[in-house]
Amino acid sequence: MMMNWNMRDSFIIKGLYAITPDTADLNTLIHKTQLAIEGGASMVQYRSKIQDRDVKMQQCGAILRLCREYAVPCIVNDDVGMCLNLEADGVHLGKNDDNIAEVRLILGEDAIIGSSCYDQLSRAKQAQKEGANYVAFGAMFPTLTKPNATRATLELLSEAKSEIHIPIVAIGGITVNNAHDVIETGIDAIAVITSLYEAKSIKETAETFLKMFH
Repeated sequence: MMMNWNMRDSFIIKGLYAITPDTADLNTLIHKTQLAIEGGASMVQYRSKIQDRDVKMQQCGAILRLCREYAVPCIVNDDVGMCLNLEADGVHLGKNDDNIAEVRLILGEDAIIGSSCYDQLSRAKQAQKEGANYVAFGAMFPTLTKPNATRATLELLSEAKSEIHIPIVAIGGITVNNAHDVIETGIDAIAVITSLYEAKSIKETAETFLKMFH
């Protein structure tokens, strides 16, 4: 069963939001994600652009079970059907995905729904109005994951913090060397893929990111 996190009323995301990289090696993916959680990641998003759906279902199911062990919410990127089938804790939607209100009807009131807002404050306001639990802005910096991604500014994060009343996440090219300026804007969490999963010590890197919020 989908765990009841009472997200509509008490959803809190703070600190590090781990997002999985593309990899075919399930054992490595699980191991690295476990280290990220042990280092303090407060939420995990399963994100994969692998085309084989059976592989994605297997990987996401394994990540979900790991997250259950640590009582950490597991979010599915883009795929509402996968989220529903696996009974994950929620879904992250991009600009080409389904309407937030429609997804809410499908997944239920307790599901976590995040929305990519790129560099658009108006999109974040609309997502909040439609019932999103958090919004994400970025890319903040150049990123190998999405080399052509729209760039967001630190000023946008500061402005959003004063006008958006749900948690705000920054994403895109964030590393231990540039995260401080992003966190200083007052946003709630940073989402990290490469600089976390490719770190020599994933757990210590997660801990380093987390300490910046204190």
